[in-house]
Order: sequence, then structure tokens, then C-alpha cells
Amino acid sequence: MYAFLTSSLFLCVVVSLAAYAIGVYLHNKLENDLVNPLLIAIALVLVFLLVTGLPYKDYVKGSSYISFLLTPATICLAVPLYEQMKLLTRNFTAIIGGITAGMFAGLITVFLFAKLFHFDHASYVTLLPKSITTAIGMGVSEELGGYVSITVVAIIATGVVGNIFAEQICRLFHITDPVAKGIACGSAAHAMGTSKAMEMGAVEGAMSSLAMVAAGIMTVAGASLFAVLI
Repeated sequence: MYAFLTSSLFLCVVVSLAAYAIGVYLHNKLENDLVNPLLIAIALVLVFLLVTGLPYKDYVKGSSYISFLLTPATICLAVPLYEQMKLLTRNFTAIIGGITAGMFAGLITVFLFAKLFHFDHASYVTLLPKSITTAIGMGVSEELGGYVSITVVAIIATGVVGNIFAEQICRLFHITDPVAKGIACGSAAHAMGTSKAMEMGAVEGAMSSLAMVAAGIMTVAGASLFAVLI
């Protein structure tokens, strides 16, 4: 079976898409945010690798076509933002202030937990980019001397948690303004948060897209400043 898989690595793309499709189906069927499509897809792919014996590095190579499409997919997020340009212009100061506050909240939280649990420098900087997209976060972690593989896990976990609990947290703190909800999702939970924001509404999705990109850029500089604190 392994020989067949290595000669048909494009099959890995099919497995990845099928696993996520199953996750989406179960999520829609059960109508429960805890049944997260990404978590289900990860579990199904792990089962696939264990059953077939396919090495992870070969699976990554075979599914690289999906990664290639991430850049144009991210660019497409500019479309809902463009459609809300008047709203963005009207609330520009508040939006930038909210994104900046969200970025600093993420960094300060990591710093406080690192001090509380006595993290060493490498472990501390590993978690600093937890709230930004994987592509940027991996680069930040590597540059600061962190453990890149753990950074990826932290980013995924942050996104999944944000995706699952975003609406509940907004209700808990009585956050009803769509702009505020979008900024919170994008600055705290990157792409997964943006996915949830788009489910909430067009304004939430547009603001989350902006927050995800802006917070990622700000975190590159902010993480470097916070890295010297421990």
C-alpha cells in the first residue's frame, strides 16, 4: 500500500479535502460548534497516516498543492473588505485602535503566563505569535529562536478555540456591534476566527479579514519587542 501511495501522492490532496468535507458535514449535521471541521479533519488524516504507514513528510509533499492555494485564497479576503470600504473609512480610528489593542492583549497574555509558569526564553517566544497566521507565525518564531513546530500547534489550537467559542464570548460580554465582533475574531484567532466571523455576517467577516492581516503585521514588530522581556 505504501508503494502505491508514494507513486500517487496527489491522493494526499484528495484525502485532505475529503477529511475536511466530512468534518464540515458532521458540523452542519450536528449543529454544534464543538464539532469543529478542522479538528475532525486532523483526526481523520492521522488515522489515514497510521493505517497506511505513509510518512508525514511524504504526506506534506503530496498535499503541498493545497498550501500553494493559500496565498490566492488569502488575497480573496480583500473582496468583502472592499465591499465595506465606506464603513472602514467612517470608523478607521476605532478599527485601528481595536486591532492594536487585540494584538497587545495577545502578547501581554503570553508574557504573563510565561512569568507565572517560569518559561525559559525559547518556550516564551514560541508562543508569542500564537494569534497570527501560520505562515507569518512560523517565521517570527524561527527568527526569535523558538520551537517552530510547537508554534504551529499553538496557532492551530488558538484558531480552533476562537472558532468554537467566538460567538459565546461575544454574547457573554454583550458585544453586539458587528465591527467589534469582527475585529475581535480576526486579531485573536486569525484565519479560523475570520471563518467564524464570516458566518456571523458580511461586516464581521470584512473587519476580521482586515484585523487578521493588520494584527499579523503588527505582531512581527510587537513580538520582537516583547521577546527581550524574558
